[in-house]
Amino acid sequence: MRTTKKLMALVATAAMMVGLGACSSTRGGSSNSSSGIEKGAVIGVSMPTKSEERWNKDGNNLKAKLEKAGYKVNLSFADDKPAQQNADIENMVNNNAKVIVVAAKDGTAVGPAVEKAKEAGAKVIAYDRLIMNTKAVDYYVTFQLEKVGELEAKYIIDQLGLEKGATGPFNIELFTGSPDDNNAKYFFKGAWDLLKPYFEKGVLVSPSNHGGGVNAQSTVDNTWQKISVQGWKTAQAQTDMESILDSTYAHGEKLDAVLSPYDGITQGIINAIQQKRPDMKPGTDSWPVMTGQDAMEIAIANISKGLQGETVFKDVNELADAVYNMVVEIAEGKEVSGINGKFNNGVIDVPSKLLEPVSITKDNLSDLVKAGYVTQERFDQLTK
Repeated sequence: MRTTKKLMALVATAAMMVGLGACSSTRGGSSNSSSGIEKGAVIGVSMPTKSEERWNKDGNNLKAKLEKAGYKVNLSFADDKPAQQNADIENMVNNNAKVIVVAAKDGTAVGPAVEKAKEAGAKVIAYDRLIMNTKAVDYYVTFQLEKVGELEAKYIIDQLGLEKGATGPFNIELFTGSPDDNNAKYFFKGAWDLLKPYFEKGVLVSPSNHGGGVNAQSTVDNTWQKISVQGWKTAQAQTDMESILDSTYAHGEKLDAVLSPYDGITQGIINAIQQKRPDMKPGTDSWPVMTGQDAMEIAIANISKGLQGETVFKDVNELADAVYNMVVEIAEGKEVSGINGKFNNGVIDVPSKLLEPVSITKDNLSDLVKAGYVTQERFDQLTK
């Protein structure tokens, strides 16, 4: 009887030790950085510049959401300098950031910094701009990039009546975004795939020699960087457009349309036309069809005045939400949801979450208020 009691006690003790071992293992797993990130951890957010309206909105939206969820956020703006962005990211690594979100100024130059982040155990999320030529990218969150260009091209096609059989020929000038931004190529590809057939038919022509000329033989790869605007800068776009007007449209020649990939570039084009061709009047057939992107405040005002026909709205609130949800899933050790594509960065196919852009014209301009992108008061100020 006594032997039986001793045996039962030994079994109970062994069971208790197994239970304690299991509890200890569970606690260790929940604090392990590979399965989750504790609240209060540092999340790095690196934006390319403060000089453009959208990056201020993007950075501060994301910071507010993550701080509300209980994380510390190290938000930096790189002042349009790749070296500064690399230094900012290295600083985040030194501050033990667990996730680093990067909207790259230069998608290739930022590679060494994100590689250091990966070596330190951080997750790296490319924000709206793909980080190129490195394995050190876990996820990419952006909009349907080619769709942006498609929406711009469709607006031009519709306004010129090309699908209804208009034969022109119509004079069009084309611009692309910064040559160091990989997204710019995809924007142009989406547009060029739709516009090129009309060049091949002779319905669209680009009479200037801008960037060496755009014609029916042009391809995305041999053209997009030649007609690019470094840094997406308004001043550079204005200089380029003034040169086009002086060389090709100085004697009353008609300019029917301009493919512009971004509202800041569009503003430069508007400035150049107003400077060089004051005979072109908004709201009349003398004023060219113009596109844009980002629904900047200046675009809201320009569209309401008939200076710009369209902008492609990429809701940065939606983008911030998507990245916020991704960070939270990573922090909670969950599988990241909503991956619906992949982009090759030259080394790997990066799992990507792709959002839908929206075409905005005068007809649906107030949708920007409904989306919470701009207040009604500010909208009224811009459109009056």
